[in-house]
Amino acid sequence: MGHLIVVTLLWAFSFSLIGEYLSGQVDSDFAVLSRIVLAGLVFLPFTRWRGVAPSFIGGLLLAGALQFGITYLCLYRSFALLSVPEVLLFTILTPLYVTLIDDALSRRFNPWALLAAAVAVLGAAIIRYEAVSREFWLGFALLQVANTTFAAGQVLYRHMVARYPSELPLYRRFGYFYIGALAVALPSFLIFGDPQRVPATSLQWGVLLWLGLAASGLGMYWWNKGATLVDAGTLAVMNNALVPAGLLVNLLLWNREADLARLALGGGVILASLWLSRAGHRTERSGKENS
Repeated sequence: MGHLIVVTLLWAFSFSLIGEYLSGQVDSDFAVLSRIVLAGLVFLPFTRWRGVAPSFIGGLLLAGALQFGITYLCLYRSFALLSVPEVLLFTILTPLYVTLIDDALSRRFNPWALLAAAVAVLGAAIIRYEAVSREFWLGFALLQVANTTFAAGQVLYRHMVARYPSELPLYRRFGYFYIGALAVALPSFLIFGDPQRVPATSLQWGVLLWLGLAASGLGMYWWNKGATLVDAGTLAVMNNALVPAGLLVNLLLWNREADLARLALGGGVILASLWLSRAGHRTERSGKENS
């Protein structure tokens, strides 16, 4: 639990740093690639290459591609279409996707989760009801892809660590995660990136260094390690703890003119969608126990 709390505080500043100093100024693919390379440099020197199950390595490569590579490519693109508070609010749906993925792996169907998703879309519309545009919905969709892949990476990492126990400490088996992320981010930069839009100031380079070494290096490792030490319910709660923490940082330090009433109303509807999903699961469980 302590790992997750520390990372939540660490990541609370990351969204605002991206939105204020990198978005629209530094190429998003370059920023993601830089974070992955810097984070990988922290762990690759400690990585064990022999005596580790190939299936475990393959699982972590996939987890890194999902949770870091695809997630952050979509996340950075969303900052060009949405405000920082909107980005934070729309990440609140990650626990819903954890539920959907877990149901899919267990071959279950949960209609409550689909209803919750529809209610969440309503909450998004409330936040921008006067100016809902194609760009807004594109940003919302990008974040749902990011939420899904971030959730999938967490579920997969927990599964792989449980399935392949080892006497090696987790940090000796974590470098593969960043190689998987690199396998996604490098081709994306080569195809879509703009080499002319690299950081132009020492502040931007400093932000990238912080995000790469601290937020993505230590932060991503501690988050996944923490995920293996708590139950799924606690992990879902901690996924949502980032939202109020990140909003508080952004609204206090940068975005003081935000429409707080509309953000609160739309965010409340999105939060209600999560309650619907969990209530549906409780109803299903009680029905099975009584049958």
